[in-house]
Amino acid sequence: MEAILNTGSTIDEGRLAKGGDKLTPEYTKECAVCWINPEDFAALGSPEKVKVSTLDGEHEVVVYARCDDAVMPGNVFIPRGIWANVVVSPQTFSTGSPLYKGHPVIVEPTDEEVLSAEEIVLKVYAGGR
Repeated sequence: MEAILNTGSTIDEGRLAKGGDKLTPEYTKECAVCWINPEDFAALGSPEKVKVSTLDGEHEVVVYARCDDAVMPGNVFIPRGIWANVVVSPQTFSTGSPLYKGHPVIVEPTDEEVLSAEEIVLKVYAGGR
């Protein structure tokens, strides 16, 4: 399914990040998740996990799927963090900060493993993006 990815802070993401807990299972549970509208979630087969990819397929990340009626159909939300950063464009348009809203992505069910923040860094960034 093609969707529009929006990212942003959540209360618990901020609490954990500011508290220095980015490498904890609690942080992974809070941030390695894709919130999906109930209609879209059902159309995907109510998966436990999804792979979120850029349209060109160059960047992808596996996260847990979460059904949430606060998300509009055709949109998905991933809390701000290393998982969202994998698929958000690094382009800043000279502002110093990437656009965290409005990225077209592909969302599909998967059985692949959700990586920890440390594993993401080692796989995506240490090995080259």
